[in-house]
Amino acid sequence: MNIYQRKIIMNKNITVLFISASVAVLTYALTSLSFAAENSTTADVPDWGLGPFTRPTNAQPVIKPNPDSVFNCPMRKAPVHWEFSDTFNPAAIVKDGKVYVFYRAEDNTGKGLGNHTSRLGLAVSEDGIHFKQMPDPVLFPDEDAQKEKEWEGGCEDPRVIETEDGTYYLFYTQYARMDVPKKRAVFCGVATSKDLIHWTKQAYKGYAKKSNSPVCKVVDGRLVAAKINGRYWNYHGEGTIRLSSSKDLLNWELVQGTPLAQLDEKAIRLRGSDPKNTDKNILLALREGKFDAGFPEGGPPALLTEKGIVLLYNGKNGEALPDLGLGKRAYSGGQALFSATDPGKLLDRTDVPFIKPELAWEKSGQYPAGTTFIEGLVLFKNRWFLYYGCADTFVGVAIAPVQPWQLHTPAAAPPAQQ
Repeated sequence: MNIYQRKIIMNKNITVLFISASVAVLTYALTSLSFAAENSTTADVPDWGLGPFTRPTNAQPVIKPNPDSVFNCPMRKAPVHWEFSDTFNPAAIVKDGKVYVFYRAEDNTGKGLGNHTSRLGLAVSEDGIHFKQMPDPVLFPDEDAQKEKEWEGGCEDPRVIETEDGTYYLFYTQYARMDVPKKRAVFCGVATSKDLIHWTKQAYKGYAKKSNSPVCKVVDGRLVAAKINGRYWNYHGEGTIRLSSSKDLLNWELVQGTPLAQLDEKAIRLRGSDPKNTDKNILLALREGKFDAGFPEGGPPALLTEKGIVLLYNGKNGEALPDLGLGKRAYSGGQALFSATDPGKLLDRTDVPFIKPELAWEKSGQYPAGTTFIEGLVLFKNRWFLYYGCADTFVGVAIAPVQPWQLHTPAAAPPAQQ
């Protein structure tokens, strides 16, 4: 091989090395850009909040009605198509590497919004997006001690949490609907389980009637009920949001709030105002002209983080808000931050929704004004999966990156008080 041939080979090797290095640099750059985009924040998500949340590509409902499902109703003493009409408003939890979603399913025994009987179905997924719905409901009106509170409206709008000993608590709305004499009442129900399949209804004592958001924290990669100052805490309510505490998750005491006269201007602005009720126990009230101008309502379990307690909540606006892309009486999602050591102290609150009805199937169905009604939040595959009801007909999901501070509680937490 002469000198000329050696130079040709050397030049070829240099070219290959240059191309390989360029590809490596480009791949790194694209990866970095993708990572940066995934972890970027938007104006809709404060630095203490969760998000941004994005829907999967070509998003579709993850749970839909199934007219073929039949269940032998112990109250009607007859088979019913228990998830014929609508499947929506989901709770969620992770067990054994799978996502379990509890959803409100309405049968075909009535007509119109609020006139069906609801039961709680269960669906399971290995990827958080594709679900298999179980053939029978797991919680429903029955010949038991709760039947007067649950028949014939049913069991609605669940939220589920886990304790550190592996017991699951399912909070749900009991709807006592009677056609004659048109009596309608709602109560708070709670049931416990060790396997998510078999549930035992418990006696609930407390102020809350619906929309419970108990405080949780991340422990070994799972969300569990958190104790602050030796007690559990629960944000609850539709119309206004209040706070209760408990030692056992069954018996709850309403937490006394700060009187309006003792709040500064910022605290009053964050809290909002309710012309019908301005008592001191209200933590979140409606805010005129904003996405929660109709009312706020509790969302999924709240999350205790290094920056405080993050409460995701539902807001219903009144008149249409074109600047926010919200039609009249739509449901969207907001976030509020409370003190990690004083759960009744409101620190901040978003002015615009971080999730709202945008897709066609989020604005159709039996509630065409549109809903992204958030109720289920899980930590799954190092991502936040947020499950929500769509137009009172379907279940959807949105996904967000996890930030390290969201996985830890404050380092200087006060000692527990018994």
